[in-house]
Amino acid sequence: MVELWKAILFGIVEGITEWLPVSSTGHMILLNEFLTLNVSEEFWNMFLVVIQLGAIFAVVVLFWGKIWPFALARTHREGLTFGPVAVRTDVMINWLKVVVSCLPAIVFVLLGIDDICDRLFYNPVCVAAALIVFGIAFLVVENRNTGRRMTVEEMGEITFGMAALIGVFQLLAAAFPGTSRSGATIIGALLIGISRRAASEFTFILAIPVMLGASLLELLDFGFALTGEEWMLLGFGMASAFLVSVLVIRFLLGYIRKHDFKVFGWYRIALGIVVLFYFFLLR
Repeated sequence: MVELWKAILFGIVEGITEWLPVSSTGHMILLNEFLTLNVSEEFWNMFLVVIQLGAIFAVVVLFWGKIWPFALARTHREGLTFGPVAVRTDVMINWLKVVVSCLPAIVFVLLGIDDICDRLFYNPVCVAAALIVFGIAFLVVENRNTGRRMTVEEMGEITFGMAALIGVFQLLAAAFPGTSRSGATIIGALLIGISRRAASEFTFILAIPVMLGASLLELLDFGFALTGEEWMLLGFGMASAFLVSVLVIRFLLGYIRKHDFKVFGWYRIALGIVVLFYFFLLR
């Protein structure tokens, strides 16, 4: 039971930090210092990646109307029609933009650069540095955008060129642990004139293929011969990540209607300092 409660807590932290631009990696490093699952190192590494499936399922549930491209022809008069089925062209175009954003990451993984970056930068110092640097970036970008009118207000207005640039910014998170995938893509989107809401929605949907692919690859690499206890730990972690993700995504979309991302920038800077302080002075 103790291990199950630990798995639930890790899922809660995943559900919060995956969507807020504060870096799930930084939080997991700190949490793992004080709360360790009694499992093998191989299972632990797989667990941290695969519980993201719970967070992804939350996006699918909340954004179903924006990601499912099929509808009944009699209720949906726009788009292409094939007998009783209509294909929503606006949704299909958005998915094509997501594919364009994923291409840099696919090349990055195929070339094996992600493994090199993990070996070089997955340590407390580099994670803390990424937390602080991108925290400052949020403050600078938001100050720069104060009073400016964004050129893109809705997700559907994002161009293929913008999608490609967002994909390039996503590589920063893949290269430097602690950057935050959502943080990197949101900063990139804000820099090229996309509104906070459109940037957040696109980031959430972009996470579906990225995190789904990463989780499936990790599962295939680990294998499916898990013990009953391991299945329970994974299931409880995913379930808590899902439930918390639903609440956090709703909160963030409501929050950014009236607020900017500066609070997350300050939080990242503070967390980065805490990580450095702990690993250099207290550990």
